[in-house]
Amino acid sequence: MLSNALIMVAIIFVVNVVYVSLMTIRLIFTLKGRKYIAASVGVFEIVVYIVGLGLVLDNLNEIQNIIAYALGYGLGLIVGSIIEEKLALGYITVNVVSTNPDLKFTKQIREKGYGVTSWSSYGMDGDRLSMEILTPRKYELRLYQTIQEIDPKAFIISYEPKRIHGGFWVKQVRKGKLLNPKKQGETRESTLVEKDKADNQQ
Repeated sequence: MLSNALIMVAIIFVVNVVYVSLMTIRLIFTLKGRKYIAASVGVFEIVVYIVGLGLVLDNLNEIQNIIAYALGYGLGLIVGSIIEEKLALGYITVNVVSTNPDLKFTKQIREKGYGVTSWSSYGMDGDRLSMEILTPRKYELRLYQTIQEIDPKAFIISYEPKRIHGGFWVKQVRKGKLLNPKKQGETRESTLVEKDKADNQQ
């Protein structure tokens, strides 16, 4: 009896961890606009949910099953969040204000493969260089590190854009060209060489 009770508790716990993890992932895909992937995850989610809830409802007199269900729910939220961090879906917009407008900040960030829009601004203590940088979330921490290496005193604030449309940079990212400046440089160089050859032939 005791072994059966422990097995039941373990099954309920694991089932609910899986269910809540799937639910969290489905919500994230829904918010990111990946409706077909969200729907596919939702199919598995509801099957697991029915199984787990059925096990609890069939044994409501067993308090350990209810506790296992609740603990599984809590752990599932944590596991789902960790999975979401690993997936790092979507993009992040980072606004940066540099205290030194004379730094070749924009050029250095672009050389790393990020999309940058910059303009001159004015703060309480004088001129500033303001930038808006777009990056996939998986490169977010690397971007922060790069910014602080260039200007440790830079002011940084980030947010997640809801919709992105147009722009050459996004097309490059989708083709896997981000953060590969060497490859991009080689492509430009080969293009220039071919153009020179064509000019010479003419």
